[in-house]
Amino acid sequence: MKPEMKLIFEKSREGRTGYQVPDTGVESVDPRAHLGRWFREDIAGFPELSEPEVVRHFVNLSKLNYSIDEGMYPLGSCTMKYNPKINETTAAMDGFAGVHPYWPERQIQGALRLMRDLEHLLCEITGLAAFSLQPAAGAHGELTGMLMVTAHNKSRGEKRDVVLIPDSAHGTNPSSAHICGLKVQQIASNTRGRLDLESLRAHISPSVAALMITNPNTLGLFEDEIAKIAGMLHEAGAQLYMDGANMNALLGKVRPGDLGVDVLHLNLHKTFSTPHGGGGPGAGPVGAAKHLERFRPVPVIEEHDGQLRFASNRPDSVGKVKGFYGNFGMLVRAYTYILSLGASGLREIAEAAVLNANYVRAKLSDRYHLPYSCLNMHEVILSDKKQMVHGVTTLNIAKRLMDYGFHPPTIYFPLIVSGAMMIEPTESEPLDEIDRFIAAMRAIADEAETNPDIVKNAPHSTTVQKLDEARAARTPILRWKP
Repeated sequence: MKPEMKLIFEKSREGRTGYQVPDTGVESVDPRAHLGRWFREDIAGFPELSEPEVVRHFVNLSKLNYSIDEGMYPLGSCTMKYNPKINETTAAMDGFAGVHPYWPERQIQGALRLMRDLEHLLCEITGLAAFSLQPAAGAHGELTGMLMVTAHNKSRGEKRDVVLIPDSAHGTNPSSAHICGLKVQQIASNTRGRLDLESLRAHISPSVAALMITNPNTLGLFEDEIAKIAGMLHEAGAQLYMDGANMNALLGKVRPGDLGVDVLHLNLHKTFSTPHGGGGPGAGPVGAAKHLERFRPVPVIEEHDGQLRFASNRPDSVGKVKGFYGNFGMLVRAYTYILSLGASGLREIAEAAVLNANYVRAKLSDRYHLPYSCLNMHEVILSDKKQMVHGVTTLNIAKRLMDYGFHPPTIYFPLIVSGAMMIEPTESEPLDEIDRFIAAMRAIADEAETNPDIVKNAPHSTTVQKLDEARAARTPILRWKP
């Protein structure tokens, strides 16, 4: 039985202290005389603990975290791959970690060269003409890309204010379009789980600015008619935006620019192994075809007489979208990752990621419902249709997985699949870890039939057990009160 986890406030004992200030020999000063009304006489409930108690408290809390260093993250669409330690070593080098954005350009030539080289590498990987490294995340990249499309249309004197978005796209796409003042129209998928061309044709008009397509889409399927889609849009004067969050499936295999994509963003914190969330800020570089290059955010990096510099005198630019030049630490990590793997290594990423996902699909297809039975790309979509017969839902399955030591996959997304479970093992996981995950999923499927209550009431082994998710979301308790 696990010991009860108490809040640090509850562990407090009056008079305990975790520090000792040496006598400096300097005459003491009453702070009240200098701070006046700003002086706080007392902080109600402020915890009083010894140093060992503080250390043990936070070490025990850290043990409750789950990270990619501990095990598999099967979160579909998020591409939670392992973060190689060489990336961290490189990013911690003095010349990178210690660089300051206010330093003169002549003192940061190395950093500028790295960023310029990374732009060129991303151009080569995607087949696009130019990149901006400024955007701080995927959705930020979407916003930047659509600002560029809007500026392009304005430069041609065209009022195009409609963006077409498939129902299999990422949910941030319509939000990014709305922020740009554009109207969104949804395009349905066909029975193959791909964009329906007839529906697309019916929606194309002179007011359409772009189609925002996710490829592979959120069903884990490659949009195999994308070149035809690009032709339809270009014929109508519209642009093709590709959400590149799932680029992990295409590395070294397909270059979106070669398929007619005009603009796309990449998630360095997905495809190129830089940390997610609390591990570090994101990065969502935006690539553009040649006719959109002049609208990139400023500054851009240019070379003159062998010296690199930031250039801001670009009248057609959409302006600045991020402080300085983006999240530089993430750029160093991604650059390290690409160089350490090389072209053949990048191809192997896509091959292993697709193989792993299809292996999961093949091993679970007899126990879970497959909304689309065709081969998938980097992720596979299952549903709870078979388990619902026994009253077991996708949420129950996700909670039960925690008892088996796994982080749950993405659930209830994409929205076009009822009870969806979106599983992406990535290329990081070895066969034995994937087999362990498959065994857990099969065991849960058995439990759903023979002992559904153990699944419905999961998790059983976690410190915090069954929660009221609706109440937790609507009335969160964000602070402790004495």
